[in-house]
Amino acid sequence: MRLAAALICAALPVFAQGTIITTPNENAPLPDVAEDDVRAATGTGAELRGLDKTSGISTPVSVSAGETVPFGRLEVTLGECRYPEDNITGEGYAWLTIRDPNRDVTLFDGWMIASSPALNALDHPRYDVWVIRCTTA
Repeated sequence: MRLAAALICAALPVFAQGTIITTPNENAPLPDVAEDDVRAATGTGAELRGLDKTSGISTPVSVSAGETVPFGRLEVTLGECRYPEDNITGEGYAWLTIRDPNRDVTLFDGWMIASSPALNALDHPRYDVWVIRCTTA
């Protein structure tokens, strides 16, 4: 078991080499992605899903890049949506900023991944928002 953990830790620096995919927010940490591992294309928008936990109603939310749309008492802004260039329905990930305008508070600001919404999720007592896929038209 210890040998396996040591081998994995030794291999990690190899995966961190190559180009870096930048984020639309200069203050955010940059994910390291090897140059030939992933070729991402940028979509024109994203399809999101919002859940009001109080009522149990799930609502589709469409947003274009740079646009802010309301969801319940929140405002959702899409900075950018990326997807594997050979598979638009594949691993989409979006840079979202989710704000509560009534309290003037940013609740979420970062990448959200379609296939793993819990990996980097909105933490709100009433609402859940997650990425479904990127759009290109």
